Amino acid sequence: QVQVAESGGGLVMAGESVTLSCTISGSIAYIRAMAWYRQLPGEQRNWIATINIFGHTSYADSVKDRFTISRNNAKTTAYLRSNSLKPEDTGVYYCYAVVDAENGYWGQGTQVTVSS
Repeated sequence: QVQVAESGGGLVMAGESVTLSCTISGSIAYIRAMAWYRQLPGEQRNWIATINIFGHTSYADSVKDRFTISRNNAKTTAYLRSNSLKPEDTGVYYCYAVVDAENGYWGQGTQVTVSS
């Protein structure tokens, strides 16, 4: 059983920063990639950042100047550092992990609310 769990969301003021964490656990041979998505109110879930098995990162244009994805040395936890947050960043942030033979697993999501 593979589990993906996000944490670190909450209420922040505009201009502040937040770091989200995503931890994967279970019977895994290796982690191919971990990614962050977000679902803004009234919108579909959209990809925002990925870190792959080699540590290469990629970002959606909408966040690449403010968000940074990273991971721990064990590669079991991915982080999303979000700077200069805006009210329009408010939404549910999800982690998606691709493991082994490209099996994908979603976390339950964590709410980030940015107040003006």
